[in-house]
Amino acid sequence: MSIIKHKNQRVGVFIDTQNLYHCAKNLYHANVNFGQVVKDALAGRLLTRAVAYVITTESGEEKSFFEALAKVGIETKTKPLQIFGSGAKKADWDVGLAIDAVKLAPKVDAVIIASGDGDYVPLVEYLKMQGCQVEVVSFGKSTSGKLIEAADEFTDLDENPRKYLLGNARRR
Repeated sequence: MSIIKHKNQRVGVFIDTQNLYHCAKNLYHANVNFGQVVKDALAGRLLTRAVAYVITTESGEEKSFFEALAKVGIETKTKPLQIFGSGAKKADWDVGLAIDAVKLAPKVDAVIIASGDGDYVPLVEYLKMQGCQVEVVSFGKSTSGKLIEAADEFTDLDENPRKYLLGNARRR
């Protein structure tokens, strides 16, 4: 499906940081260039808000990463990594990202979800019913087919991975 992108479109970008990070690590042994992802996804349109949902650790080693995101105009929302008595770890922002997208929807024309997580299909469907154009940006090899199908447009970062990765990227 061909969608319309024009310079006066107001766009909200919601980045499932953990999802893209793990996809890039598993597929290419590299880190994501989030600034380039947002820039290309915007395609010259008006950025209303770009939010990266991130997890903090006790060591605080991610501080420089958060600063790098801020330098390229990406706001960060953080929550601590949950570690359960069993040793299991939980780190997801799915509900927080969805709530923020729903709250911002009346103020934007297009919503970009940077994630391949199929859990976002109901969010995509809801946002489309509210009149938003919904675009998904992710690494296609690890993106839910149902999410791709639900979106108005899908941008596959696997088509030009070197453009969206930092460091010495290599295919697995």
